[in-house]
Amino acid sequence: MRHRKSEKEQKKLADDARLLRAWRKFHAEEKDAVLSGPHARTLVELFRMFSAIESVKPAQLVEFIGAIDWSTIDYQTRLTVLHELNTTIAEFREKQGLDPISDPLPGEPNNAYRIIKNLFNSFPPGAEGKRAEAIGKK
Repeated sequence: MRHRKSEKEQKKLADDARLLRAWRKFHAEEKDAVLSGPHARTLVELFRMFSAIESVKPAQLVEFIGAIDWSTIDYQTRLTVLHELNTTIAEFREKQGLDPISDPLPGEPNNAYRIIKNLFNSFPPGAEGKRAEAIGKK
């Protein structure tokens, strides 16, 4: 027998649903802005890789992302790309019956996501215009 949710529980569920819709709308707008912004040509190709992630090897993704000069791309755009990558990988892993997130243990080599995240983190907010050596290339 199912018990009815109290008015307070129903209100919380409705608020949570409203907030989730607002967050998804916000992120969709951010993604659209990235894909129509000054770096659209490069990022459209990257997002195309995300949409075909099952056909992309981790090394290919790391190499493609590592070839982009992220020092010329603003912090908000990098955050949007990183979020999209995280979502894509988590969804792909779940389709494979795996946990959505699987970070390596200390001492183990980094996975593709961690390598890419470290690259992005090498450019702090406001560091546009400075080239980093984050991917081991000098």
